Amino acid sequence: AYWSFVLLSALTAILIINRPGNPAFKLAWMVPITFFPVFGMLLYLFVEFQAGTVWLNHRLQNVEQQMRKYVLQDPDVFEELEKTDKRVANLSRYVTEKGGFPTYKNYHTTYYPWGKDKFEALIEELNKAEKFIFMEYFIVAEGKMWNTVLEILKKKVQEGVEVRFMYDGTCSISLLPYNYPKKLEEYGIRCKIFNPIKPALSTVQNNRDHRKIVVIDGKTAFTGGVNLADEYIGELERFGTWKDTAIMVQGEAVRNFTLMFLEIWNVDEPQENYEKYLDASYCYGMTEGEGYVIPYGDSPLDHENVGELVYMDMINNAKDYIYISTPYLIPDNEMLTALGYAAKSGVDVRIITPEIPDKWYVSVITRSFYRDLETLGVKVYEYKGGFNHAKMFLSDDKSAVVGTINLDYRSLYLHFECATYMYKTSCIKDIKADFDDMFENRCHRITHDDINNRSFWSRFMSVILRTIAPLL
Repeated sequence: AYWSFVLLSALTAILIINRPGNPAFKLAWMVPITFFPVFGMLLYLFVEFQAGTVWLNHRLQNVEQQMRKYVLQDPDVFEELEKTDKRVANLSRYVTEKGGFPTYKNYHTTYYPWGKDKFEALIEELNKAEKFIFMEYFIVAEGKMWNTVLEILKKKVQEGVEVRFMYDGTCSISLLPYNYPKKLEEYGIRCKIFNPIKPALSTVQNNRDHRKIVVIDGKTAFTGGVNLADEYIGELERFGTWKDTAIMVQGEAVRNFTLMFLEIWNVDEPQENYEKYLDASYCYGMTEGEGYVIPYGDSPLDHENVGELVYMDMINNAKDYIYISTPYLIPDNEMLTALGYAAKSGVDVRIITPEIPDKWYVSVITRSFYRDLETLGVKVYEYKGGFNHAKMFLSDDKSAVVGTINLDYRSLYLHFECATYMYKTSCIKDIKADFDDMFENRCHRITHDDINNRSFWSRFMSVILRTIAPLL
């Protein structure tokens, strides 16, 4: 019996090596299989071969097929972009063809350096809604922020506005009652829980909806790191001063966010009439702004890592600098190599992480990479006295990304995510000013002594946890 299990474990290891996927995931699975042959083997087979994942992927592909005719790239916009910057045009082609998200001329984008700034703008825009409101969030917690939003949604329903609200199933564990959608339905708000938490271990439970999307009348959209909870707007202190950012997009580019929302919403519903939510006639009276925008999403089920590859494109093509803000820093080998090459070739590479973490084990792993990054020439900063939850990239005063995508395996490979890529838009100067303020006034640079003075416990735990970091 023992040798039979050893043989099965060996066959499982061979299966893992030969399956497509990130090598770091494969290596991480080898740890439980090696130390706990029977349990590790059964755990892998149980997690990786789930009917629920196959069903979800099948439904998403069906919805994407229905939406394909709505995500065609305007050839005039692409031709103009190609004349402006061939490299960005290549990125645009990739995101359109592989992700299904076209590039648009920028009408208006607004950057919010703090959660409370985004909250104030969100309230203002929600009150303007006339046709529909779509909201999709990872975290929703009762308090000032959500209660204020909820009152507006209830009022808008009474005015005849269609309101749909969707949140991830992790909220039902401790933040909201399990039957909370029924309560919202009583107000006339259509509500769904994406992937409710169930007492069963599966890949489906691992794929969370980490997006933060608001779409109002198809002409205004918000995304970024800000969830619907009071710590994001400074009304509740958790982990010191909470730093977060967001972006508002207006114009035709909102179309991408509308389709992102409807894609997830309709996973378990029959086809609906999407056209009534995609009318762009309102844009004709808007004044065209500078640059281009690409709102895009990333799915863990399509084997196309759009989120990571957009980041990699920015790193690989930076000439002067690349600034990065992320709450979780667990890069894979490809990302480390790209960051190192950029720094070694003379690019000023800086990364901001939190001084006060929200998850101790992620912080231990994050800080274990500081020595690797220092050796490569990358400058690491920690946000003083608080938790930095902002997910942003900025390069050469030309390109920027603001969204929900962290620099860890969970965001890059396991979660549903979204972001906005901007090229030569007017708000890039505001993003640059925010980064400059953080570097000068709100962060301290990690030194060689800081790295050497890590406690024995931190070093010991990082050695253990890094072996399974892709699975956390």
